[in-house]
Amino acid sequence: MLPSATLWCRPFSSARPSSAPRISNGIAERKKTQKWDDNSNINSKQLMTRKKMMGFNLGGSQLLMSNVNRRSTTIAGVGRGGSVTELDDNVRKFLQVALWATEAVYIVWLFLLPYAPGDPVWAISSETINSLIGLSLNFFFVLPFLNAVGVHLLEGPVLHPMSEGLFNFVIAWTLLFAPLLYTDRRRNSYKGSLDVLWGFQMFLTNTFLIPYMALRLNKGDETRTKRKTSPLGSVMINGASVVGLTGAAVCLLSVLWAIYGRADGDFGNISERLDFLVNYLGSERLAYAFIWDIVLYTIFQPWLIGENLQNIRKDSVKIVSYLRFVPVVGLVAYCICLNVEEDS
Repeated sequence: MLPSATLWCRPFSSARPSSAPRISNGIAERKKTQKWDDNSNINSKQLMTRKKMMGFNLGGSQLLMSNVNRRSTTIAGVGRGGSVTELDDNVRKFLQVALWATEAVYIVWLFLLPYAPGDPVWAISSETINSLIGLSLNFFFVLPFLNAVGVHLLEGPVLHPMSEGLFNFVIAWTLLFAPLLYTDRRRNSYKGSLDVLWGFQMFLTNTFLIPYMALRLNKGDETRTKRKTSPLGSVMINGASVVGLTGAAVCLLSVLWAIYGRADGDFGNISERLDFLVNYLGSERLAYAFIWDIVLYTIFQPWLIGENLQNIRKDSVKIVSYLRFVPVVGLVAYCICLNVEEDS
């Protein structure tokens, strides 16, 4: 019986020892493989984390550089037609606050307070009223020239040529703003009538343009469908070249008239006329307000043109982008080079 038992035990006992190492080795190999996979996963996760951190740092640097670049953009678009409204909200809000503050100072200082040269609106003298009426009658020198050629249906008042020149120069500059306002790509942000706005600006005071410059910075209206252009706006756009040439001619004539006009009158030579101009600016509220208008126009002109260079014919964009910084000349260039077909 023993040999038989031995024969039965040997295969049984020999099979277990021979298979156990194989199982053990297989488990060990699987553990090594799993450990390697775990290490690979850990390394992959670490690598991904590092990439994300590097990407975050790179993105943060790009964002910072983008903010720096946007903050360095000037009001007029830095010669590239850039838009102030493309800057961050802080800059946009700052500009709006500055414009509304300018509007408040303009009204309070020029209209209400008695500290500026001349009379405030609530204490305006009859002499100032008569001067204003006379300047209005000599609008664009129409009556003086008609009288000069023998047409006397209405006699133009004889005023100092310096005051007439200054008045018509500012009014002609205001005329040149019309095509620009009616083609401004941000005009949808202004909910009022552009006809009324420009009419008040043209025939009353520049104070109406300052709120427009603030309201056009509102967000969310640039992509909306453009509102229908009024008949007056269509005339100003289609006749932009005529407007530009007319404004340029009147501005040039105003300068010449101020220096040489009414030579038969007792208004003195150039030196005496300049002395009158200095005294006029320091004693009349209307003339003093013209200084404000000229300064504001000098700021608003390159600002608006710079944001609307896409309205210019492609072959003239570069020259207009440079000329826009020259008072009056920039607006004349914009009107003459306006792509009327596209804007219509």
